[in-house]
Formats: sequence, structure tokens, C-alpha cells
Amino acid sequence: MKTSPRPIELLAPARNAEIAIEALLHGADAIYIGASSHGARSAAANSVEDIARIVEFAHKFRARVYVTLNTIIYDSELAQVQKLVCELYRIGVDALIVQDMALLRMDIPPIALHASTQCDIRTPDKARFLASVGFEQLVLPREMTLQEMREIHNAIPGTQLEAFCHGALCVSYSGDCQAGFATQRRSANRGECPQICRHEFDLTDARGNKLIQGRHLLSLRDLNRSHLIPDMLEAGISSFKIEGRLKDAAYVKNTVAAYRQALDRAIAAKPDEYVRSSQGISTISFTPSLCESFNRGFTTYFTSSPRPNEKMASMLTPKWIGTPVGKVIRCTPREIRAKLTTPIANGDGLGFFDRAGRFCGFRVNRADESTLYPATPQQITSGTELYRNHNKLREEALAAPTASRTIPVDITLRPTPSGIAIDASTQFGPSVSLLAETETQAARQPQAETHRKALAKMGDTIFTPSSITDLAQNLFIPLSQLTAFRREVLEKLTENISLTHPLHYRTKEDHTSLFPESQLTYHHNVANRLAREFYKSHGVTEIEPALETTGNGCAAKEKSGKLTVMTTRYCLRRECDRCLRTPSGSQWPAKLYLESGPDRFELEFDCTHCLMHLVATH
Repeated sequence: MKTSPRPIELLAPARNAEIAIEALLHGADAIYIGASSHGARSAAANSVEDIARIVEFAHKFRARVYVTLNTIIYDSELAQVQKLVCELYRIGVDALIVQDMALLRMDIPPIALHASTQCDIRTPDKARFLASVGFEQLVLPREMTLQEMREIHNAIPGTQLEAFCHGALCVSYSGDCQAGFATQRRSANRGECPQICRHEFDLTDARGNKLIQGRHLLSLRDLNRSHLIPDMLEAGISSFKIEGRLKDAAYVKNTVAAYRQALDRAIAAKPDEYVRSSQGISTISFTPSLCESFNRGFTTYFTSSPRPNEKMASMLTPKWIGTPVGKVIRCTPREIRAKLTTPIANGDGLGFFDRAGRFCGFRVNRADESTLYPATPQQITSGTELYRNHNKLREEALAAPTASRTIPVDITLRPTPSGIAIDASTQFGPSVSLLAETETQAARQPQAETHRKALAKMGDTIFTPSSITDLAQNLFIPLSQLTAFRREVLEKLTENISLTHPLHYRTKEDHTSLFPESQLTYHHNVANRLAREFYKSHGVTEIEPALETTGNGCAAKEKSGKLTVMTTRYCLRRECDRCLRTPSGSQWPAKLYLESGPDRFELEFDCTHCLMHLVATH
């Protein structure tokens, strides 16, 4: 039996309503955005009113709006979150992205729930459990290989799987990082990650000898799976997520447009297997280029292998160095002569690595072919590579309107016994038919071209004419009447598309399902009574509270007296070619430590599972 094509979704980030609308205009099928509280990016909160505006716009294109409520919730906040969920359901939000299982014990409407990447879904067993209790879509860890994605898809083929395709990487398994709270009392699970992984660290041995000094040893490059879209589709991914709820509009425009093109190519190659999940054609005025937006260099991370050969970290700087543009020939404080590979404009931002390996930057006041005049005095060694990380002309272009999104519509004008009728329909439906009771008379001159021009004018609507069929071309219809009739038909069609937007509701919880583990530690982030009730009802017998609820975290210290605050598939030994599985591993001692200011972590290497743990030592 032939199955229907699987709907495929491009999911874009939005810091605010304006960026959300830009993401939709540039081709997103869905957007995710933070509400007024309890989103994992506390700096990207939005009012219910602003989200309602996004919902109204998105639903015109059958696009979806997901709201992030993906922090842990304290007991004192349960009523507040419950009220917020009811408000979001009322305005038509399509789903909530959540971490805390308290949502499944609240008295809330049947709004669809997505399991956030903070749920740390590493195994088919956990994925199967979450699907059984009512989660419609699961966000897989960034660390997953294609084979691991495939195994989860095979375990729960009826559940939508979401995976990151682009953007910043958390070095830790998401949801299982307590490093920020342990060191600065700022919890990633409360939307306040201090990003200590972007800090400079020294790598030392047990005696304090420095093996590496002043490098960003935990700072990963950015994920870029743009060329792996067909492989991810084959592995069962249905939702392709771009990271970046703190990014600006230019970043979102560029990355969304780039991945829209990549996904469209993959869908077009296998139209019997995949179909786009929203409607509308985006027309953009620039050429997307992922290299032209903020990035720390790119990696595919573990997509192709659990032990890849590629480098993953950006150890010299956590900043965007930009794209190479040439080399310095000669430099004086106020004038730089360079051999350039691309033209530089007044106002561009350039950078370089100095002799100490630090990344430095400057703005170009004026560029005269190969001579650059910096805004501040510079001392750059001859032969130094220059990078451009601010392209003024491109940024100015992206600051202007750069996209429109329209829905092709088929229009038919036909005579009726009592007047005329217009039928309007789109590829995905619905359709509209309006009748106008009016006297008609035979035309003295051909009317086909007049009718076509009147019907083809879409004005400021979301439609563009796909086909126009005129079955009344022998009738004279006053132009004003035909124009008003066309306008009314398109208004009704817009209304019908929004009214018939397919809503998904949360499926019934299987109360017989057992959670894969019977004992939970602080790594499971249980922070309130409702979450405890949920887990106990699914077979959990022992629950240790979340670190954030235990004051200074001492109650959660493990039997060894240490506190594991980060688990990562990224291994510093492998990154530095000192893997314990290879002869070169013996060049470093068994005990290694990371130090940054007052913070000190012991590194533990689980070579059986190829994992690295950061353990707080004070």
C-alpha cells in the first residue's frame, strides 16, 4: 500500500516577533520562540500579544508556531506556568517545547507537546517512553549519529523527530550541564547559561603543570549539516532546526534562505517520499551564504560517526573570525597595504591573529583598492592573513526588506444563471466560491484580456496568480465590480486558510508505560512535586532533586565527594590527538584538569562509551 509523503519542516529561531515574521517570509515552515518566562534563553522573552501576532501571520501559510517552555519549573511557579499555557493555547500556538514533566500533570488544555533537547533523549527506550506519554515531536541531541537517529525512528516511526541542522553547539549533552550553576549559580536549565564553555582554559596535570595554556578548549565550532540533509531525511528526521534564538534578523534571514534551498532540493529529488509542511513560495533578493553569517568555523560533529576524524573545536577564539580576504604586505599604524582576494568597502570589519595567537579586529574607515585606512592604529606583521567578519554592504542589503512569500492561487471566472461566480483555490486547499447576483450582457468586444488583468492583480495580499480560467470572456462585467469581487474572494480565501489550519492535540498518556530508569539523580532535573508525581506514576522509586533546588548543591554530591557537572561526547584528548586508544595518548598523564580563573574541573574519560566528564573539584 502506497503511503503518503512525509511532511518535512524547516524550523527557524526567533528572538522576537519581527524576526519570526522575517523567518517565515524567507521560507521557514515553523518558528520557535520564547514566551514571557521559562524559556531556555531568558534574554529572548516575548509577550502573549506578540506571539499572537506571529500565529496570525504564520497560519496564513499553514506554518506553525512553537513556544519554548523548556526550563525546569519550581513549585512556586507551577500556577504561573499553567496560566501561561492556557493563554498560549487560546491564541492558537501549535505546540510547546518543554523539558519539565510537570506539564503532563497540570490542568491544561490538550495543546501538543514537544520534548525539548533538554530532555536528553539518547536512547530508543527513552524516546519510546516519551512518545507513549503524549509527546508528538522529539528533539534529538545534537551529538547523535545518523545511525542513532535511524534507530530511534525505527523504534517510534509514528512520532516526528526533530534534529538541529545548523548553529551553535552546546559542548555538553543539553539538559545535563550543571557547570554554570556549580560555578556561578547561573543555570542553563533555568535559561541563564553563563557559557563557561566559551572561556579560556589551561589544561594541567595533577601537579599544576600546564600542558596547554590560555585556549578555548571547550568552545566548539558551529554545526553545519547543510550537505547532509538527504541523509538526515533518510534517517527519519522530519523537522530541521536552526539554532539561534539570540541571533539578529540578518543571521536568521540568511540561514533560513540557505536551508530552504537545501531542503527544497532534497524534497524535489524524492517527491513520493517527502512533501513540504507549509505552503507559499519565498522570493529573496540576495544569494544565501552560510559562511557570511556568524560562525566559529563549521563541523558536522558526530553526524557520520561516533568517532569522527574531523576537528570540532575553535580553540583560538570563540568569536567569528569571518572569511579570508587577503594578506598584509606592509603595515603602518594608519595605513595597511594588502594583497586582497576580494574588494573591501568603507565600513567593513576586518580581523587577524597577532603573534600571540589572539584575534584582533578593526574597522576600515576607507578602502582604496589594496590600501586600507583603519579607524584605529594597527600593528600587523607582514604576511598576516586578514579576515572580514563585517561585510557592510551585505549587512545594509540584509537590513532592508529582502523577501516576500506568496501562495499560488488558481482562479476561475464563470457565468451562472443569476450572474457570475469566482472560484479560488490553492494547492493545499481550501477553496472558495462566491456568487454575485447581477445582470450580465454580451460584450461588444473581446473581454478576455480585460478580465485576466483584473483577476491577476493580487495587490497586497499573500497570493500570486498561478492560473486564470475565464469562462465568462464573452460577457461584459464592469471593471469596478470585477475588482471588488476579486478582492472579496481573496479575503475569504485568506480567512479560510487560517480557519482551517490543522491543529494537533496532545495524545492520551499511556499510564502503564515505565520510565527506563527506576532511580533518578540530579542529572534528571526534577525540580517540583508534579514532576515527582509523574515519574513515580511511571515506576520510578527514588528521585534525587535537581541541583538548582538544593542550595549550594552539596546534597547532590556523589559518593566520591565530587560533582559531575558536564558529560560530553566531545573528547579533549581526541581533539588534541592524545586519545587513550592510540599510542600518542601516553604523552599526556592519566589525570587532567581544566582551570579558568577560580574554576577547576577534573576530566574523567569513559573510553568504553567514548565520553568525557567534567567534575567540579571544589
